[in-house]
Amino acid sequence: MPVTVAKPLLRQIAEWDDFTGRFAPVSSVEVRARVSGYLDSIHFKDGQEVSKGQLLYVIDPRPFEAVVERARADVDAAEAALDLAVREVARYSQLRQSGNASQQVLDERLQARRGAEASVAAAKASLRQAELNLAFTRIEAPIAGRISRTNVTVGNLVSGDAAGSVLTTIVSVDPIQFYFDGDEQVFIRYQRQAQSGERPDPQNAGLPVRIGLSDEIGFPHAGAIDFVDNQLDNATGTIRVRAVLANPDRLLTPGMFGRIRVPASEPKPTLLVPETAIGTDQTRRFVWVVGENNVPRPQIVDLGAVVGSLRVVRGGGLKETDQVIVNGIMRVRPNVPVTPLPAHLAEDGSIVSDVPPPAAAKPEAGK
Repeated sequence: MPVTVAKPLLRQIAEWDDFTGRFAPVSSVEVRARVSGYLDSIHFKDGQEVSKGQLLYVIDPRPFEAVVERARADVDAAEAALDLAVREVARYSQLRQSGNASQQVLDERLQARRGAEASVAAAKASLRQAELNLAFTRIEAPIAGRISRTNVTVGNLVSGDAAGSVLTTIVSVDPIQFYFDGDEQVFIRYQRQAQSGERPDPQNAGLPVRIGLSDEIGFPHAGAIDFVDNQLDNATGTIRVRAVLANPDRLLTPGMFGRIRVPASEPKPTLLVPETAIGTDQTRRFVWVVGENNVPRPQIVDLGAVVGSLRVVRGGGLKETDQVIVNGIMRVRPNVPVTPLPAHLAEDGSIVSDVPPPAAAKPEAGK
């Protein structure tokens, strides 16, 4: 039973773990009116980028301007009443000193002055509230980012209460975040590596990561992990992780699907074998190693990242000197000797045969 055998390829490899996730904005805001009124004008184009503080909507300000004028008049009236109360206190204080007024009358004038002072404070507070409501007729962007379409057109009545409709939404675009879920086994491995000092703790350090889109080859976008959740999801057994990355060209959009590659170790000597050498036994993975008398034995391994056309294998006692069956594993049976055909793995992962080609037949003499 001929099979191709080769030694595992040994390289200095920094292992990676790959996950999938989606992009999300750093900030997202629902723009609502803070006062009720009829929409007077819109000052943006649907889908454009807006800056913080940029004017978006104007609600008809005329009713609010009238309220401000009335509040100012109330302040003037309250201040006039306070001025009169102050003069009366001064007058009755002199009369009391000369004995021409009773203490009761002076106390009444002091009380009237305090009431007038309170009226002035209340009138000024009403004026400030009226001015705030007038300012709220100009709805400005609370954050910088890309704005959605407007949900309300000019002439419609908008409500300023908590149940009021959303006028539009804004999401920030640079930087942008990427959320993904890591399984429990990976999380435990990362925690143990952090405790042993093999790698930085992603919860305390900006662990560098690489991110790619669904139509991109590789992972061209650089980012860093900035958040790991404080507990695993009981239903899925995963933990939520977040990375942040720059988005200066606005290519990355919230809600977009992506792939992320997280470093699983520092560069170290690592064994690699072709995918064709890996067998499956229910939940376990193994490779066939040819031993004494050319009898193959299964060697259980843990699979790591894909590197080109090769696969990282670790654990299980596999050695770089082992002769691994890299082609023909479907024909292998336990304890049944095989005929090994020597080969070696090239740097690009291809299987190169070491069997010399058959010699060309020599022509017969005299012909």
